[in-house]
Amino acid sequence: MSTIQTLLKEMDNEAVTTRKMLERVPDDKFNWKPHEKSMTIEHLTTHIAELPTWISMVLTSSELDFAANPYEQKSIAKTKDLMKLFEESLADGKTHLSKASVKDLEPSWTLRNGDQIYSVNTKAEVIRMTYCQIVHHRAQLGVYLRLLNVPIPGSYGPSADEMNF
Repeated sequence: MSTIQTLLKEMDNEAVTTRKMLERVPDDKFNWKPHEKSMTIEHLTTHIAELPTWISMVLTSSELDFAANPYEQKSIAKTKDLMKLFEESLADGKTHLSKASVKDLEPSWTLRNGDQIYSVNTKAEVIRMTYCQIVHHRAQLGVYLRLLNVPIPGSYGPSADEMNF
């Protein structure tokens, strides 16, 4: 299996779990957050839903400079709109990755905020980090949902909510 095929397979596998988590967000909890320093569910889930577009961004650019491109969060207040955003983002990322070659994964890509450089990695490494970011933030969402007493779906096997404990 080629590197591109492996990355596409991983993207598809993680999308299954991401869908299961995002679809559980109650419509009336988008402004909720567990702590004053935490993101709201809207901010967290919108970020998760948009992360697949980073694959497209990485493949079509050499860097992201937050100073030059400040993040503008989309306003999402309903789970159906969140799911639509995720599916659009996923399709965009998959389209770009499907058209890429292994050579396209080799150049360096930089994440920065003006003069402050956060990381310089190959595009392949940044795509993998994007997947890791999705998993990381999905785990945060799991804590949010648990605190709201929303049953948690399994990720790589059944969750405690899916077992007969």
